[in-house]
Amino acid sequence: MSRSKGRPARRLRGWGGVTGMAAACAFTAAVTLLPLANHGGGAAGAGLPGGGVVTAEGARAQACTEPEASLRPSGGDGPNIDRIKRRGKLIAGVDQNSFRWGYRNPESRQLEGFDIDLVRAIAGDVLGDPDAVVFRAIPTNQRIAALEHDRVDVVVRTMTINCKRLEQVSFSTAYFRAGQQVLAPKESAITGYDASLQGKRVCSTEGSTAYEALEKQSFGALYKDAYDGTERDPDLLTVPNQLDCLVRLQLGEVDAVVTDNALAAGQAAQDPAVELKGKAPFTTEYYGVAVKKGADDLVARVNKVLVDFRAGGDDSAWMTSYRRWLAAGLPGISGPPAPAYRGD
Repeated sequence: MSRSKGRPARRLRGWGGVTGMAAACAFTAAVTLLPLANHGGGAAGAGLPGGGVVTAEGARAQACTEPEASLRPSGGDGPNIDRIKRRGKLIAGVDQNSFRWGYRNPESRQLEGFDIDLVRAIAGDVLGDPDAVVFRAIPTNQRIAALEHDRVDVVVRTMTINCKRLEQVSFSTAYFRAGQQVLAPKESAITGYDASLQGKRVCSTEGSTAYEALEKQSFGALYKDAYDGTERDPDLLTVPNQLDCLVRLQLGEVDAVVTDNALAAGQAAQDPAVELKGKAPFTTEYYGVAVKKGADDLVARVNKVLVDFRAGGDDSAWMTSYRRWLAAGLPGISGPPAPAYRGD
């Protein structure tokens, strides 16, 4: 974990001082730097290439008005489904440090969470075996590159569907509704995404919709590192992985974090010294399963999986997973977002 030179050490909030600091740093290093492999799959390659390609179809996406509308579900095969079947494994890009979404259980060392349940549902449908998965840990800012360079078949990593991203990848229908919110220490004078951020150091993840929101309206907050995106980037205010923001907050190196409320709820569960600020999220966003641009057979198949995942009302796989992983931090959700299909 990088730290700015000459910056004095701060007491770690909510983690028991020096011992907690060491544990947090070690944990962050483990979940940020190590690639994942599971059920006999190979490890992910380090250093995924960055950058995306804007296509002619991408130009049309810039004018899109309903990015959550996707292809109609289908149980049929196609070139992308066939490739997965020949391999015998689904390669999924996931997070391993988002508590309750995609994280490695420190006791069992197994990946768990809502997104992991969905990956296994996709593998079960395509390959007949929910354990036929190779999990690859990818940072937020490399999700699109991982698909473009065929390092993964799907990205299931709390990834917001939006028009900008549709220029580079294809999405399933929405499987979860979230929104941006501010996370800060309970004793902080910060009240939400408002003028109380003036002059405050705010952390967000590179390539995230939180960072895009700060670019549009920062309220005078300090949110961008010097030399951002270069080798000299200190990764203090903009970081590769969301957990890095929480650790920065605990170290006192930043004053607040802007992230999806769904992720922030998990972080607040990890550290009782912090809380969500503001009465509600200041955006509405929908998570989708991302695949390589133009992989329509895989999009339609994932949408079919999502139909099954939602089916059954309160007894659905979606609600079962929600109650197990998310209900404690995000109570009151009665069901998944309704799917939207093109042409409806």
